[in-house]
Amino acid sequence: MQVAVFSTKSYDRQFLTHANQKYRHQLNFLEPHLTKDTCKLGFCFPAICVFVNDILDGQVLGLLSEHGTRLIALRCAGFNNVDMSAAKQLGITVARVPAYSPHGVAEHAVALMLALNRKIYRAYNRVHDGNFSLEGLLGFELHGKTVGIMGTGKIGLALARIMRGFGMEVLAYDTRPNPECESLGVRYVPKDELYAYSDIISLHLPLMRETYRIINKEALDSMKTGVMLINTSRGGLIHSSCLIDGLKSGKIGYLGLDVYEEEEGLFFEDLSGQVILDDIFARLLSFPNVLITSHQAFFTDTALENIAGTTLSNIFDFESGKINPQNVVG
Repeated sequence: MQVAVFSTKSYDRQFLTHANQKYRHQLNFLEPHLTKDTCKLGFCFPAICVFVNDILDGQVLGLLSEHGTRLIALRCAGFNNVDMSAAKQLGITVARVPAYSPHGVAEHAVALMLALNRKIYRAYNRVHDGNFSLEGLLGFELHGKTVGIMGTGKIGLALARIMRGFGMEVLAYDTRPNPECESLGVRYVPKDELYAYSDIISLHLPLMRETYRIINKEALDSMKTGVMLINTSRGGLIHSSCLIDGLKSGKIGYLGLDVYEEEEGLFFEDLSGQVILDDIFARLLSFPNVLITSHQAFFTDTALENIAGTTLSNIFDFESGKINPQNVVG
């Protein structure tokens, strides 16, 4: 099948090309993000393959549909960047990769926790400068502390297992409790109770209307002073402007982000020679207790192999008329 692959980097080409030895699709790799200005690059391709920051609103989907697109193949689990009602009206199938490496994302969340707590990034820079002082590097033991996990799907479950291994009490919030989490001793509570008692809060919710900016001023006010807040899910779960006040007041003692509400145009790009124009993001970088990574929690060899394999399999199955319904959105 002929496929236009948007937002590709060298690693996308590497893993997709390798996985394509099995399927023999005609892959046309494109570096630009998919927008209304670039969608013409995908005209006449029956399948469009996209990533998290590509824009598939009604206008873009309409233009693609007019020029023969029948399938949107997402190289990710989330689909908040797709206007699903428009896709349905246009008869466009949307397929995703529902689970590619829950362990990798959970492990990255833990890496952020440990690096923030023990101030690894500051210690690393000090030692390289010949400064071996321990002043300002005091951390705390995770053992015996309480972690709140918001969202207990496959990633949240993987994190719960790790946190229990550290000897932590685990609270959880989810509209659908996971029996596997409960078997680990995880206790489900209302989100206000989770906010009030958690020393660390880690977000693993999908981004949808009900969860958009679920972490806002009211939520932050309900949290412990000095809370550690971790987000490796979707940037839109947090109202970013509230983070500044939370950090300045000390309500947020540690902040670890792998995603950001306005990350489009920032993440996945080398902007080292440019001025960052997002004032909130630039301000966040100025705090010593903030650690930001560039949407890399998923970025493991296992995940990229799984993403490439499932994405190309979805395209093949669609062409064959037998696509896995579990991978179809809507």
